[in-house]
Amino acid sequence: MSDALLTLTGVHTHIGAYHILHGVDLVVPRAQLTMLLGRNGAGKTTTLRSIMGLWRASSGQVRFDGHDITALETPDIAAREIAYVPENMGIFSDLSVKENMLLAARSARRIEQIDEQRLAWIFSLFPAVEKFWSHPAGKLSGGQKQMLAVARAIVEPRKLLIVDEPSKGLAPAIINNMIDAFAQLKQTGTTILLVEQNLNFAKRLGDHVAVMDNGRVVHAGAMQELADSPEMQHALLGLAL
Repeated sequence: MSDALLTLTGVHTHIGAYHILHGVDLVVPRAQLTMLLGRNGAGKTTTLRSIMGLWRASSGQVRFDGHDITALETPDIAAREIAYVPENMGIFSDLSVKENMLLAARSARRIEQIDEQRLAWIFSLFPAVEKFWSHPAGKLSGGQKQMLAVARAIVEPRKLLIVDEPSKGLAPAIINNMIDAFAQLKQTGTTILLVEQNLNFAKRLGDHVAVMDNGRVVHAGAMQELADSPEMQHALLGLAL
């Protein structure tokens, strides 16, 4: 795909003695939201961590915006305007919400240096971030922590946002809020790669989808095609949307 922002070609990843990824080929189109789906243990999180250099690919290539980033260290990958929200959210519990946000703002040393309009927009997406601005992040509910994790990742414009299971364990009302937030992010032209188990979430947001099984991508195409085909859903995921 000529307008791909991120491509993985033949990526293998070992963790200790375990061979987790078995030649992953993945294309993330620019300015679209790509869903990465698959059963538990299919290799989705390992794929995200391999992109970010947290687990080093044993072989194969990861290219971002025309550059080979396979061998780069994680801080150098992040510096290319890639933000990653892990499944555990990575919140600094002892710091305030404001301090968490400031840590993620690479160009700001003080909160006053963060773009006011962007911060106001983030507050409109996630009102809890503004409401608990001065509170310790560890005191937030699970849903509020997830909102903070995503807000922190977008405190500055990013070329690529990678998020691992943003709806996991959240109440339906908060999931709807998260869907609305990602829909607005899509409208800004941000490229997004989401791992998700909530298939209604995937159906409502996804443009492109890749399905993993046993450490490989076994299907890639339009999200709508998968959403419209119960046969494909059963064959690829063992369930229906």
